[in-house]
Amino acid sequence: MVNNKSNLNNLYKIFLELPICHRLPNRTFKIRNWYFPVCARCTGFYIGAFSYFIYVYFFFVEYTITLILIAFLMIVPTLLDGSTQLFDLRNSNNILRLFTGLIGGVGLAILIKALKYLILLHL
Repeated sequence: MVNNKSNLNNLYKIFLELPICHRLPNRTFKIRNWYFPVCARCTGFYIGAFSYFIYVYFFFVEYTITLILIAFLMIVPTLLDGSTQLFDLRNSNNILRLFTGLIGGVGLAILIKALKYLILLHL
């Protein structure tokens, strides 16, 4: 018989062993005594990207140059928030990290889908 708690622990170990995020406790959301496996910004990226992928599953999106430029601009707030924090120019908070991650996640998902569209178009 399979132990569900063991499977959950194995999945959590996979997240901890992959170098996908710094996972600093003060930059990570916490529910009771459980920390998310990724920081607030990465949480926003995942939610934003997966939300966009769900959206395009149901609705057609035409990938124009304008949309691609907007997607690049959507990533800029994340870069600004992360780089100004990295160079100690200011302090950020988890809510701001989450929102810049959400916007950046949607922008990144648009770029990924546009790239996929262009690759499939030329095959």
